[in-house]
Order: sequence, then structure tokens, then C-alpha cells
Amino acid sequence: MRKTLPGLIALAAAGSLALSACASDRGDTAAEGSTGSSSGSDSGICIPDGSVIGVALPQKTSENWVLAEQLFNDGLTEAGFDPIVQFGNSGVTEQQNQIDSMVEQGAKVIVVGAIDGSQLGTQLESAKDSGATVIAYDRLVKNTEAVDAYIAFDNYQVGVLQGTALLDGLKERKGDGPYNIELIAGSSDDANSTPFFEGAMSVLQPKIDDGTLTVVSGQTTFEQAATQGWKAENAQKRMDTILSGYYSGDVALDGILSPNDTLARAALTAVEQAGKDVPVITGQDSEVESVKSIMAGVQYSTIYKDTRELVQQTIDSIVDLQNCGDIPINDTTQYDNGVKVVPAYLLTPVIVTKANAAEVYANDPTLGPIVAGTE
Repeated sequence: MRKTLPGLIALAAAGSLALSACASDRGDTAAEGSTGSSSGSDSGICIPDGSVIGVALPQKTSENWVLAEQLFNDGLTEAGFDPIVQFGNSGVTEQQNQIDSMVEQGAKVIVVGAIDGSQLGTQLESAKDSGATVIAYDRLVKNTEAVDAYIAFDNYQVGVLQGTALLDGLKERKGDGPYNIELIAGSSDDANSTPFFEGAMSVLQPKIDDGTLTVVSGQTTFEQAATQGWKAENAQKRMDTILSGYYSGDVALDGILSPNDTLARAALTAVEQAGKDVPVITGQDSEVESVKSIMAGVQYSTIYKDTRELVQQTIDSIVDLQNCGDIPINDTTQYDNGVKVVPAYLLTPVIVTKANAAEVYANDPTLGPIVAGTE
């Protein structure tokens, strides 16, 4: 019987596609449009009980990464594996060395939350050569064949939700337009940053084109809006410059597209220091301080991507390999890493505002009490 993290229900999408993790030819991509499933139960390697499982995480830049460390350690141990969970806090080189070490220690699965998904090809090819299965976790690994599956929330949809929330918040809090807004994007070395931005711009660009929205700084491209390293100080410094250069006097800043909560709080600090009214601002990750800010009526929205669900789906996939089964897959078209279309399992993100926070966080042991006022 499959073991799961306490209190969590393993996600199993009815009719989902399946990727054979035990297939003899690991270089093949899943066929686009396939609606069947393939079984690896008698065609390849099955992960033994007690196997080493390597989990390479990026820097501790958000609460969700810290939580993931604990969940992976606890869940993999409970499922009968020997986990090695490490952060690459010093950068890409450290993460490369950590993956090499995991391979040397005989890891049967390498789960990678990449710092820079384009710089791990050599290490992951070594992992594949050793017989390991490679799972990209939360962030796509790019420019390599050496990845079997991608498990994440639907990142383009995250952006769509953020763009929609920004428009809804502007209407709700600022009345009828037009509106002045600014754009913040994530780090250019994070493969998630582009779909976040592109999803949001699919909603916002038509409103920029028809004059409903004006980006006063003129900084409308991903390259102009990117925040290196997802660092709060970089976002705040850029917003300081924009505010001093384009929002002097009575020029109002009505809204800010922010890709996550950390950068949203940094932008709000810059706005406060500039003496401007609070803009409508988006976020992501449901960090404690931002949820409190939403309940106080300051930050307008965040995105809930339950880390417990994402880690559980990853562990369940590894248990499937232990049972000589398949990694569940529900998307074979969206995630081209430059070399192959990586078969993916996508979870559904949820937009959160003050209006629905109590409902969304009702079962979250940390955030539920905050929105209920019982913390």
C-alpha cells in the first residue's frame, strides 16, 4: 500500500496520460496527442525499497522551498526511501556539485528544483547514464534530453490569474480607468518566469493596446521587467528608480503586476517610501506576511500553489517507480525545453483575494488560522 504524507490525498487524474519511467529507451519523448498509457511494469528498472532519492533544491528564497525540504525528507523516509535533500544556496556551481554527489551515492531518482535550468545538462546526463530517473520539480530543466518528467503547477495559468486579478482589483479599488501600472517579472534564469509573465501579458496587453492601461515607464518587455535572482532588494531598487523618474508630483501609480509575494512586498515598500497611495498589486506563493497583508486590505491578491500537493505528487510518482509503474502525465505539448517536449504533470493554481481567502485556506494548517483570526 502506498504511504502518503499525513493528512494529504494523493492526486490521481482520471484518464491522465502516463509516462513509462521504466522504459528501456529513456530518450524518447511522449507522443503529442497520445491518449493512452504505457506500462513499464515489465520493461525496465524498478526502484528497490530503501533507494537513495536525491532532491536538489534552489536557494531558500521563499517559504515554499523551506517547507518542501521538510516535506520531502519526511515523506520519502515514510515511503521507505533514503532521501538526500539539499539547497544550492551558494549558486549554480554548488547545485551542480550536489547533483554529482547524489549520483555518486547511487541515487535512483534525482528531483531537481533548478537554480538555472539551462546549466545542469552535464550533471543530469551523468545521472541518466547511471540509470537514474530525472524529475524536474516546479522549474523546467532546459536544453537537455536528460529529463524524464516535469511536475509543477500550471505556470502560464498562474500568469493569467495574476493579470486577471490585477484588472479586477483596479476596477474594484480604483474605479473606472484608465490606469497607470508597472510590471515586475521574475528572474531570467528561472524557467518559470517567462510563462508567468507571458500568461499575465496575454490578459494585460490588449488593455495596454486599447489605452485602458498605461505602463508609464515604458518598460513592457520581460527583459526590462526581470528581477535577477528573485531578490527583493533588486525589485525595490528598480521600483525606486521608476517612481522617482516617472511618478513625480500627482502622477498616480494605480497597479503593479508582481510575480510573487516577496517582490510584491518589496515594491510596496518602495511605494510607501515615495509617499504614494497603495497600488493594486498581485503576488504568488501565499507567504504568511502577504496573506496578512491581503487580509489587512493592502496587497490585493496572491496565488495558492499548495506545496504539500506538489511534493506529494512527486513522492507518489517515485512510489509508482518503486512499484514498477508509471509516472502520471497530463500534458505532452506545453513544455518544450529546447531539445525535447518534456512530459508534464500539471497541478491547478488558485487565485486568492480577501474575498475567498477563508475558503481557499480552510484546510491549510498555517494560513487557515491567520485568515480565521485564530492564529
